[in-house]
Amino acid sequence: MNIVVPMAGMGKRMRPHTLTVPKPLIPFAGKTIVHRLVEDIAGVCDQKIDEIGFIIGHFGEAVEKELVAIAESLGAKGKIFYQEEALGTAHAILCAQECLKGNTIVAFADTLFRADFKLDTQVDGILWVSQIDDPSAFGVVKVNEQNVITDFVEKPTTWVSDLAMIGIYYFADGEKLRSELQYLVDNNIMNDGEYQLPDALKNMTKKGMKFSPGKVREWLDCGNKDATVNSNQRILENIKSELRIPASAKIENSTIIQPCFVGENVQILNSVVGPHVSLGEKSKVSGSVISNSIVQSNALISHANMSNSMIGHFAKYESKPADVSLSDYSTLK
Repeated sequence: MNIVVPMAGMGKRMRPHTLTVPKPLIPFAGKTIVHRLVEDIAGVCDQKIDEIGFIIGHFGEAVEKELVAIAESLGAKGKIFYQEEALGTAHAILCAQECLKGNTIVAFADTLFRADFKLDTQVDGILWVSQIDDPSAFGVVKVNEQNVITDFVEKPTTWVSDLAMIGIYYFADGEKLRSELQYLVDNNIMNDGEYQLPDALKNMTKKGMKFSPGKVREWLDCGNKDATVNSNQRILENIKSELRIPASAKIENSTIIQPCFVGENVQILNSVVGPHVSLGEKSKVSGSVISNSIVQSNALISHANMSNSMIGHFAKYESKPADVSLSDYSTLK
């Protein structure tokens, strides 16, 4: 099994946090978004993961090493590919064409999920979907009585289905996917100036391939600050039995309301932290009350009353009760 992870986007909805690090490498609850994503996928696969191809921009050597290390943590070989131009989802996947072989999963790196099913590799393909109340902002699939997908509709203005595609796809034959993507590029078949994956999926369906919906129990979006803070809350709830305060943490005259993640060498002094707070390594909190927030590594927070917030790496925040989104290396007093 190979996994292809397109993640070359600019992450504009997550600024300022994506000015210094790609969105999928933003950590919460102790792991980055993309790390949790590939772990979730491995959890529904009975096959060994052979290769994980990451399609990125030129994010630097440190990012590339981190991505390769994530793949190696799952016993897979990590490969780095570049998308030089933002030409759509189909184009991004095709940048990793050497990984499109045999059983292949494509997973866009701004979503997490929880699922109860195991992947059936005997079918032509599976599209992960989530049942939602308002499908008008999403791409949805239509299914027939045999639970086979018959059509793909992007942001429907009238009701056609409530099964939204969450951006994770399984293909039994990666080579067929590669061929359809190449066909779009070779024939300049574009939608709003971009080569789009749903166009390839439609062509594959017309040729007789049968795709089934894989319904997830929970879909966690990480597209913007509020969504990511909410996903942090859900992840902490899901892993609360695994949470431990490390021996290296310094906790003085403080209360931690679980579930919370506390990284190595964190200091919490005269504060109340939690519930649903992630504190990255070497962060320091003093004289503060923090709930439902993500604080990255080496951050300094003092005399703050904070909720629904994200604080970046090496940021400093003092005495400003608010709903905050403070980027890396920033100072607010």
